[in-house]
Amino acid sequence: MTEVETRCGFVAIIGAPNAGKSTLVNRLVGAKVSIVSPKVQTTRFRVLGIALVPAVQAQIVFVDTPGMFAPKRRLERAMVHAAWSGAAEADRLALVVDAVTGVDADVSAIIERLSEQKRRATLVLNKIDAVRRDALLGLTARLDGLGVFDRVFMVSAKTGDHTDDLLAYFAELVPPGPWHFPEDQLSDMPMRLLAAEITRERLFHRLHQELPYAVLVETDSWTEFKDGSVRIDQTVYVQRDSQKAIVLGKGGRQIKDIGSTARLELESLLERPVHLFVHVKVREKWLDERDRYREMGLDFDA
Repeated sequence: MTEVETRCGFVAIIGAPNAGKSTLVNRLVGAKVSIVSPKVQTTRFRVLGIALVPAVQAQIVFVDTPGMFAPKRRLERAMVHAAWSGAAEADRLALVVDAVTGVDADVSAIIERLSEQKRRATLVLNKIDAVRRDALLGLTARLDGLGVFDRVFMVSAKTGDHTDDLLAYFAELVPPGPWHFPEDQLSDMPMRLLAAEITRERLFHRLHQELPYAVLVETDSWTEFKDGSVRIDQTVYVQRDSQKAIVLGKGGRQIKDIGSTARLELESLLERPVHLFVHVKVREKWLDERDRYREMGLDFDA
């Protein structure tokens, strides 16, 4: 019996904020490896999601990148730099475009840069479940005629429509070679960081209308117990007392509810009891602290 040759490669998922990149990566991997929020620019650093396609012995390492846009602040510059760095290091690129929004200034700028770099990408039109067919076909024809894309896929990351076809396509594209990660590994993100990200996601889901973008969540301690449970202590950092009041809520009920939903998700993820304690502190200048960027894997000087 002939042994099947293994394949492995990196596919960078790029696009404008809120195109659905993280939802797509989670769908392709088959598990939650990146947080999702209705708030734009939720993903701050590159996240690796690892998918296996046993039929062709392929391991695909998806690089979920921050949204690409015109940055104004230091954190935004660092995020966009991380996105383009992830794209530069990947074997293949997939540009995710929100089919509802279509071609806006951010998408146009991304395509222009790809054209300048003479890089081709796979076009993934997402959220097709929310667009009329005639509008979708018109958008496809417009983008396909730009000469940047090698293939076009129309998918819904939310429902899973046609994402299997996309996964199979990438499995055939990645080059022959040994797998970079163990068979059962889904991401390269440390659990302490993923736990902080899950709490940040819950914050944005609950408070995305009121809460400013500049919120940081850090896992301060992680204590394992003999009964298999784990205690996780986290701190939510905000920039002003007024923001702290929003996160805490009346009588501390808001942060208690957020912590409760984050704990349930962590228990499902870790498959064991979790004791989660979330505190809120004001840290006015965290956006200008070099160490915070280093912990997120971002370049402070970008």
